[in-house]
Amino acid sequence: MKFIALLLLLVVPQQWEQDFESAKKTAKEKHQLILLNFSGSDWCGPCIVLRRDYIESEVFQKMAKSNLVMVNADFPRKKKNQLSPEQVKKNEALAEKYNKEGFFPYTLLLDANGRVLKTWKGKPEVSIEKWTQEIKAICTANK
Repeated sequence: MKFIALLLLLVVPQQWEQDFESAKKTAKEKHQLILLNFSGSDWCGPCIVLRRDYIESEVFQKMAKSNLVMVNADFPRKKKNQLSPEQVKKNEALAEKYNKEGFFPYTLLLDANGRVLKTWKGKPEVSIEKWTQEIKAICTANK
């Protein structure tokens, strides 16, 4: 049974937190940073590539599990992918504070108080390994 639980931890991708205030609380408790990603999951090509090739990669997921609380502020356009009105309001509030210019994708690394440490506009222009190492170094420096 322990083997199955361990396997699930290694195989199941890091879960996205839906509530930013809850993410800040978790980050404080676990001494982690927050990765906030603004995406258009069903219309933004670079957003889809970022998630598929970077965020869902094994190397990133392994690092994220012990260093990050992840929040996705998604802005889907297709009717079938619409979020609850409550979630839309939360995402709009995050955009008003952290993404006033409306970039997609836009990824921020924040401390547990919500202070911006690093931002990336668009898909990273470096390899997944290099991007993951950069984030890990910032996490280590802020523990």
